[in-house]
Amino acid sequence: MKNNIKLTQWLWRWHFIAGLISLPFIILLSITGAIYLFNHDYTERAFESIKKVEAVSEPISYQRQWEIARNEMAQSPELMKVPMADDRATEFVAGAFSKETSLFVNPYTGKVSGSIKATEGAMYKVRKLHGELLMGGYGTKLVELVASWLVVLIITGNYVFLSTRKPGVLSLIVPRVKQGKRILFRDLHAITGFWISGLLILVLAGAFPWTDVVGHNFKWIQEVTGTGYPDTWSGAGLQSINSGPQTSLDDMVDIAKNLSLPGEIGIELPKDASGVYGIFNTNPQDLDLQVKYHYDQYSGEPISKQSWADVGILMRGRMWVMAFHQGQFGAWNWCLMLFVALMMAGMAISALISYSARKKRGQWGTPKSPKRFNPGYGIVLIMCVLAVLFPLFGLSLILILIGFQFRKNKLNIKVQ
Repeated sequence: MKNNIKLTQWLWRWHFIAGLISLPFIILLSITGAIYLFNHDYTERAFESIKKVEAVSEPISYQRQWEIARNEMAQSPELMKVPMADDRATEFVAGAFSKETSLFVNPYTGKVSGSIKATEGAMYKVRKLHGELLMGGYGTKLVELVASWLVVLIITGNYVFLSTRKPGVLSLIVPRVKQGKRILFRDLHAITGFWISGLLILVLAGAFPWTDVVGHNFKWIQEVTGTGYPDTWSGAGLQSINSGPQTSLDDMVDIAKNLSLPGEIGIELPKDASGVYGIFNTNPQDLDLQVKYHYDQYSGEPISKQSWADVGILMRGRMWVMAFHQGQFGAWNWCLMLFVALMMAGMAISALISYSARKKRGQWGTPKSPKRFNPGYGIVLIMCVLAVLFPLFGLSLILILIGFQFRKNKLNIKVQ
């Protein structure tokens, strides 16, 4: 029993110190994450004048629109998104990620209604603040470090909470309102954290694929195990046989529409004389319905078809948690992510309020821990596993332990 009390005290101290350092970042990430959930609606409204056109006559051919886009864009377009309505401009896309540029062609007049770069708009700044704190690669790693420690905070916080609560279900639901400000806000923090901890782990799982170290390691495992996208999903290794005039983009649009694919439809454009057309749909509300077709650019004959079941299990899982993280599975998912983001911010703020009530002037208010305590092989093993899964956490843990040892040796020298 005493060992359990010592373990709780030891974990509480670790949780307290790590949380105190991480909370400002958690508040920032929660708020920016909540704001970014409105990205789609904001983008549609901000660029409505570019994307929306007036249907005044018969549209010109998609082939002609492609020629216009090639003449207007600095880089040849790689993708065309099939308009979802008659009053939508045709979007041609070149580049990827932060270098992506979209050019919109009015299908009725043939004029360019405008272009959008991925780096334009207020939401781009929000995303960069959320993902890298506007600090580039260093910021990305700092966010990854905070996210790694958040996993540790969830584990240690739940252990401390459950081991110190009074028996009964009410202690897991109702905060103590009559024992002062510190206890009230500590309970609000702990109870909220306990009930949303499972969702937090799922949200973090959807965040780590974007990180530098964990994300890179995950991609490496996918490549080694062959559980990512098939090579031919992107058209790699597929070639068209030059046997006459090119199949027009209009014919490919007709093929795409006849496939009756759910969600948004995109057509990948041939990059050279041996390239192929690709038709795919983006349907985050039901990833299982996503498919990818490739066609010979001359004969228009199908070369390959791949369904979501052909994608490796790790990639399917990765795309699922990433879509969940962004609230893309529909209104329920969007509302749930907004709820989690607000609860995270509230949980962090309540912890800071409780800390301010606990802290005495001139002191840090750090909880005491047992002077002599051996956490045991089980705890050490768990920490080692977490250090392997989250290398930046492991590195920070090594630095902390070195710091503790240095401080201990310095105190011993003073005593002598």
